[in-house]
Amino acid sequence: MIERRPFASLGFADHGWLRGRHHFSFADYHDGRRMNWGALRVWNDDEIEPRTGFPPHPHRDMEIITYVREGAITHEDSMGNKGRTEAGDVQVMSAGTGIRHSEYNLEDKLTKIFQIWILPNRAGQPPAWGAAPFPKGERSGRFVTLASGLPGDTDALPIRTDARVAGATIKAGETVTYPTASGRHLYLVSTTGAVEVNGVRLEPRDGAAITGESEIKVTALNEDAEVVLVDAA
Repeated sequence: MIERRPFASLGFADHGWLRGRHHFSFADYHDGRRMNWGALRVWNDDEIEPRTGFPPHPHRDMEIITYVREGAITHEDSMGNKGRTEAGDVQVMSAGTGIRHSEYNLEDKLTKIFQIWILPNRAGQPPAWGAAPFPKGERSGRFVTLASGLPGDTDALPIRTDARVAGATIKAGETVTYPTASGRHLYLVSTTGAVEVNGVRLEPRDGAAITGESEIKVTALNEDAEVVLVDAA
């Protein structure tokens, strides 16, 4: 089963400095049919104006993955971690028992991110943060794991949940495949370019909630595409 969630149907908030689209219920946006997808709880599509951002605020017991689509985001937290994550790269924060952090766009241009929250396997773990570059060439024509709590994904940023975050760049007319298993909840978004997922067309930034498929085949249609996928319990 593949349920397309058109970009225009997503929750929306405009705070001036921040414009966000919400694939799942978040803040003032509530849709009882879109509370979560398995352990995947939040997928926000955010645009942050230059020289603005999220001031220090707390989180606990959540795995928070930030995928930078354009621009860069600068992180600072109560553990003393600092880092700047650029387009195509990923940062992970395991909130654990509690952490305060800020996320600012210190650039002179708009920054666009996906922020993804996944429920952890268990609560009360120590907080942690990490970031890694993932050059697009390495994931050209195939899915590359960006963050994972699954066995065997040793080269990815670690998250404390039974889930994987993967990305792929696909040339126009080409297809990439991703095998899945019974009981898994997959959610896929194309950041750029229209794609077809097992025969279902997605426009850029549409969501696809996928379950019950033995594998998914993603084809870039009229232009090159970049997709991000969460595979969760």
